[in-house]
Amino acid sequence: MDDAPTTEKGVAEASVDGNTPAPKRVRSIRLGFVARLRAYFFAGILVTAPIGITIYLAWLFITVVDDWVRPFIPPAYNPENYLRFSLPGIGLLVVLVGLTFIGAVTANFLGRFFLRLSERILNRMPVIRSVYSAVKQIFETVLAQQSGAFREVVLVEYPRRGIWSLGFITGTTQGEVQELTEDEMLNVFVPTTPNPTSGFLLFVPQSEVVRLSMSVEEGIKMVVSGGIVTPPDRRPPEARKHHIPARAPDRVQS
Repeated sequence: MDDAPTTEKGVAEASVDGNTPAPKRVRSIRLGFVARLRAYFFAGILVTAPIGITIYLAWLFITVVDDWVRPFIPPAYNPENYLRFSLPGIGLLVVLVGLTFIGAVTANFLGRFFLRLSERILNRMPVIRSVYSAVKQIFETVLAQQSGAFREVVLVEYPRRGIWSLGFITGTTQGEVQELTEDEMLNVFVPTTPNPTSGFLLFVPQSEVVRLSMSVEEGIKMVVSGGIVTPPDRRPPEARKHHIPARAPDRVQS
């Protein structure tokens, strides 16, 4: 009883009567195997890259905070002096405890007194007072629970008619800017890609703002990914029939 052919020559001899020549069949099998390995490789990258980058950034943040805070910890209260190994995150823990303690102290009468006293001192300094007031206003706007900043995603025609940019409403326009304009304006922050911390502040009439149903987190993901991560359309079926009306481009007067 003859054994089945195992070499390419044997396969070629055994497949003379087939529709597909044996060398092409072997070549297609090899190409299919390589394509499958390539697909597995990219699937592994897709799974491990987000997890690895997240862990690396978290570890980098903890390391930076530890390096900043560890020199200020008294040696008697530093547990690393009593252990043979270092404790990652000890600096971050000290920062969290310190911020919580400061918040608890400033909540009482004595803490509010020292807070007002320090603000008066800072407000008397020419350059520092402007920086302090701006930073304080930003933090109060972003962290306040009653604030609606960065709570709504919109579309605005920027930088010209017919081109739409993704933006975030930061509030209603007030003060001199609103007094000088006829329409009711909105403060819209248009971030840049892929760094959403920088961008442009636009004062846009409410009638020219298109509000979106996506959340702020989904909008930020879309900006950071450059449009690769697109959230689904959650509008009702009847609302999907309506589109943004086309507008004629602005004519440049000579």
